[in-house]
Amino acid sequence: MRVLPIAGEAVLIAEGEHRVMVVADLHLGIEYELWLGGANLPSQTGRLLDRILGVIEAHDPERLVVLGDLKHNVPRTSWQERVEVPEFISKLSKVVKVVLVPGNHDTGLRDLAPGAEVCEPEGVVIDGVGYFHGHTFPSQEVLSSGILITAHLHPSVRLVDPLGASRSERVWARSSPRGYESEIIIMPAFNPLCGSLPLNEMDEKKGPLMKLVDLNRSKIYLLDGTYLGRLEEIISAQRRKKR
Repeated sequence: MRVLPIAGEAVLIAEGEHRVMVVADLHLGIEYELWLGGANLPSQTGRLLDRILGVIEAHDPERLVVLGDLKHNVPRTSWQERVEVPEFISKLSKVVKVVLVPGNHDTGLRDLAPGAEVCEPEGVVIDGVGYFHGHTFPSQEVLSSGILITAHLHPSVRLVDPLGASRSERVWARSSPRGYESEIIIMPAFNPLCGSLPLNEMDEKKGPLMKLVDLNRSKIYLLDGTYLGRLEEIISAQRRKKR
């Protein structure tokens, strides 16, 4: 089994018996929430679809796993999602088998995704790789997999230059689950509009995923593949700069 991030994209390819492409945290319909807050932004669903279709064309996967938070609004589903999510899934299903692992934003997902396989929130195992979103504990079958893929955190790091200017960059985090001899990969969010969580500025590390992983020991990579070091090393370097 090989698990390979696509350079420059928040996309993973897992190569085993089947070739599986993985994306996470699309948050389709987030523009509706932004509109309620006073920001008028056109729907980006078409652009996200085109990007995914472009990666599918380049890498020819047999399956596409959407690893949680396909849609955005909770607890209600917006009019935008009711129109755009089924069309989004329909177009993808014409070129690849779509597997949906529900996330905490995916209320009513089964009714919105005809033609897709919708798994349980505890995750699914495909070719020995366990997939779960991260807002709930995975099943024992998923947890016992040699490689686990998860999402939910929208991981990033905040980088500061010598003049004090900063910017956040989406990242991959690779670690090991506590008590298991396996690897766990935390995926960055595919949709840049949904924001990110700077791991090197987190005051508290709560939730199922934080109990499962020693995040400070995680290896951190930018989307282009640049290795930044372990999270604890990044935090330590950041503290030294502030002195």
